[in-house]
Amino acid sequence: MKVLVTGADGFVGRWLIRRLLDDGREVVAAERAPLPAPQPPGDILTAEQRAAVRWLPLELRDAESVRRCVDHPYDAVVHLAAVSSTRDAERDPGDAWTVNAAGTARVAHELGAARRAGRADPVVLLASTSEVYGRGDERPRRETDPVAPVSSYAASKLGAEIALLETWRRTGLRAVIARPFAHTGPGQDPRFVVPAFAERLKVARRIGAPVVKVGNLEPVREFLHVKDVVDAYARLLVQGQPGEIYNVAAGRGVSLEQLLQLLAGLVGVRAIAEADPELMRPTDIPHLVGDAAKLRSATGWVPRCSLEDTLRDVLDAQAD
Repeated sequence: MKVLVTGADGFVGRWLIRRLLDDGREVVAAERAPLPAPQPPGDILTAEQRAAVRWLPLELRDAESVRRCVDHPYDAVVHLAAVSSTRDAERDPGDAWTVNAAGTARVAHELGAARRAGRADPVVLLASTSEVYGRGDERPRRETDPVAPVSSYAASKLGAEIALLETWRRTGLRAVIARPFAHTGPGQDPRFVVPAFAERLKVARRIGAPVVKVGNLEPVREFLHVKDVVDAYARLLVQGQPGEIYNVAAGRGVSLEQLLQLLAGLVGVRAIAEADPELMRPTDIPHLVGDAAKLRSATGWVPRCSLEDTLRDVLDAQAD
């Protein structure tokens, strides 16, 4: 199987490439960085793994760049490339829509055209987000629940879903959508909550000052290990049904206050949380936990990493 991974230079992209190579797949990796991109510090890919991959440039804002990248006979495409930071999307909602929604529409258009012309018939997996569900009842969300995004990021990702499913209906493109719930692991950007908490707690321990700056600690989230998320993606490439949406979720939530204290215990510091207005998000969803029964039924997927092991992996990676 020849697989194109867009957003290959991102956190999940690198983990997915490693998984696909382990599965014996031929991998083509598309990234924004000038090619050949230097190996980032702490990269989970070895030099040998990077050398086994064909790297292509991709700019989703440029229709010609998209055409050059995707107009090849791939067996599968995993579309990860996106503006993935909620804060970045809030700063420039128009750009988030251009990259996430219009960029996905461009990818889908080219792949749909290739299918109609008989040049290729790939499975196309879009990594969306659980945040499309928005605010709702304090129970695990199901794929049949209404979507009501409350952030520019989530709205633009819902736009990406709509673009891909429209192409599926019109051209028969074998489109599958994954809605991953919160996930983390080694290599995640420190703008995200788990590595951010970990960094601040380690600083607190080092300087002997227990106060840690935080945003709102009331929201309840689940935190999957990125290894479990890419396992779900790899399975959906083979067993996902076209036109279907699948939650990638553990179904077990913790408050951000509990998360902070779990990390503090692992770091070995007694943390005192101090609210920082700069870290508050007005669009926080109070409770966002998922039901992955549909994914489990289709693929047999279950998450294998506990929350504690996941947090230890993040801390160990930062120590390295």
